[in-house]
Amino acid sequence: MGRHEWNSGARRWRLTALLGVGAAAIALLLTLLNTLPGDGGSTAGTTPDGDKVHGTPLRPTETGPNVGWGFTHTQFSADEGSAAAVSRVEKRLDAGGLPQNQHIMGWGADNPEPVKGRYDFEALDRRIDFARATTSTPVVTLCCAPDWMKGGKSGADSTDWSQAALETAPDPEHYADFAALAATVARRYPDVRHFIVWNEFKGFWNDADGRWDYEGYTELYNLVYKALKKVDPDIMVGGPYLVMDSVDPRQKDLASTEVKGAWGAVDRRVLDAFDYWNEHKAGADFVVVDGSSYTRDDDLLPDEFAATDKFTAVGAWVRGRTGKLPLWWAEYYVEPADGDDDRDGWTENRRVAVQAAGLIAMVKGGATSGFYWNPEKENGPDCAGCLWTPTDTGDGGRELPMYGLVSRFGHAFPPGTALQDVPVAADDRADVRVLATAGTVLVVNTLDRAISAQVDGRRFDMKAYEVRWLTR
Repeated sequence: MGRHEWNSGARRWRLTALLGVGAAAIALLLTLLNTLPGDGGSTAGTTPDGDKVHGTPLRPTETGPNVGWGFTHTQFSADEGSAAAVSRVEKRLDAGGLPQNQHIMGWGADNPEPVKGRYDFEALDRRIDFARATTSTPVVTLCCAPDWMKGGKSGADSTDWSQAALETAPDPEHYADFAALAATVARRYPDVRHFIVWNEFKGFWNDADGRWDYEGYTELYNLVYKALKKVDPDIMVGGPYLVMDSVDPRQKDLASTEVKGAWGAVDRRVLDAFDYWNEHKAGADFVVVDGSSYTRDDDLLPDEFAATDKFTAVGAWVRGRTGKLPLWWAEYYVEPADGDDDRDGWTENRRVAVQAAGLIAMVKGGATSGFYWNPEKENGPDCAGCLWTPTDTGDGGRELPMYGLVSRFGHAFPPGTALQDVPVAADDRADVRVLATAGTVLVVNTLDRAISAQVDGRRFDMKAYEVRWLTR
């Protein structure tokens, strides 16, 4: 969908160029020694013992199917950078306890198995170590696949980091190899108890039939599910991580008649894919979706706040299909991106307010867990929507408004929280969004102007796009 960064930044290390004839000969010798016979590719920097337990696993803080509200590490995150900046983020996260999601390849992680049976977990180890250092619940998304599993070259120096290559699914004859890789990851990090299978059906589009290849994805999912349960039956596994795309309801050829509203209608092909997976899955401990409040054409219908009602409608539909399975939003978006995939057209107050409305809508749709995408940028003073400032300098890693929202929301509305109805004055209902428990009320002003609102028996003034927390 072009909503987020996808590459790994490739390797962050490179051998210094060797100079002179003698050095060139040494380099050739090293290449020969690190290349498997039969054109298996370079094994430099890899190890055969990928399933050896890494570091010191922590006792899992959450072993059930719910983890709460957190974020996903992307290409740049606080596992690297200035020691002072990294420490600043670690201390904040240690106090906040936000769950952290990380992919096994791409989005900050290198190719985990560049040659069959030879592993490179250096980058993934660092991300898991960061989660451990902050005593957060780690979640691993099992995507993407090494090149040799999808028709590419084998070798530590042969990874194709183009978007097209990264978003290619494993060939069917390598589904079992991918499941074996998933099991290797599970054995390496025994304190990771939650795994999401694949990402957004990447590579599973059936061009010939103009629909998702849900049979192929489900076959892969089932092999991974069984492999993980064989490692430990208590591991929590979920899918299908489908993008709940919506279209204008007037697009009769695509618009679902089941899930629709003023915000649009979900693409019926997505619902068909979900139904197939749900009927044919080997099992699931939680169900995962992803999506934006705006349509595929970037339309916010009828406006940015009302469009978030889509999250509630999708959640209700999914929960109706899956019964008691907890619902996770692996990604959620409320602000359309520009041509460069940037989201910096809104003020931060407006962004936080619409994000808060989206979180409210997800919870009202039955969601118990979700992951915010976009913790930080590589560098620079501006970081629209980031959780903290870039950690590349000693002054970095400082809290930004979105972190305050995500962390406080996670504390106020953890899984299992009982929601309560809150009285809102009739004249104010159209202007505010509200979510409440026995002890907390979250109120969002949806207008770009100051208002006076009466909520939970109290009248108070609110600034434009203000997010207000009340204690009951």
